Amino acid sequence: MENAIEELLTYKGLIVALWLGAFFVAERLYPAAPLPPELGAATARSSWLRLARNASLWLVNVGLSPLIVLPLSLWASGQILNWRPDWWSGALGLAFDLILLDFLIYWWHRANHVVGFLWRFHEVHHLDRFLDTTSAVRFHFGEVVLSALARAGVIILLGMPFTSVVVFEVVVLCAAIFHHSNLRLPAVVEKPLSKVIVTPSIHWVHHHAVRKDTDSNYGTLFSFWDRLFASFSRNHRQTDMVIGVEARPERSLLGLLARPFTG
Repeated sequence: MENAIEELLTYKGLIVALWLGAFFVAERLYPAAPLPPELGAATARSSWLRLARNASLWLVNVGLSPLIVLPLSLWASGQILNWRPDWWSGALGLAFDLILLDFLIYWWHRANHVVGFLWRFHEVHHLDRFLDTTSAVRFHFGEVVLSALARAGVIILLGMPFTSVVVFEVVVLCAAIFHHSNLRLPAVVEKPLSKVIVTPSIHWVHHHAVRKDTDSNYGTLFSFWDRLFASFSRNHRQTDMVIGVEARPERSLLGLLARPFTG
């Protein structure tokens, strides 16, 4: 069992790394929107500082994974309530788990915008003044720990196999990299995709620095949750939309780490 888990986790890291690298290159070859003036070519240093901030936050969370996130999920998988019926297993069970976990992450994401305590951590993700693949891995370590605790509860209560959790994490990370990316997609491709999954044009609106839009389009994988629960924004992406948090400036790396604990 341990060998199988190690192999699964190894493939997880490899898949995500290759996916991130591919989109990082593609969005620079075919960008959907130019960098805002403060991050443009004339201020290359600001652009590199932004990438360094995002990478640093990501590296902190990479370090936390084997220390907190992974052990917590493994512990929870050993405490599961064995109430699942026989049909809820195998390929069908995995598919059902992925849909269910995406439904739950929709509500968790929504809670991060509604509950003030959670928003203080999640705001760090939204303070980014531009969207690209690096935005997908820019989260405060406190949010990562809180999400791991919430996930542990789901694993125990729903009797969720650890395999389903890892597969879902791979799918969600790849989906997040995709819909945060600045890759220019033809309308003939993106429009039909957006009916089912969250695309860059949908998530771009979620990062619009207008609170009404920020508090919408919470979906991570499937886009229909927002339509079902009346949180879908009718606003359309514009390449000149201001990205970030309304009336809040971007912060330094130390400022971002301290943000949840300051006024």
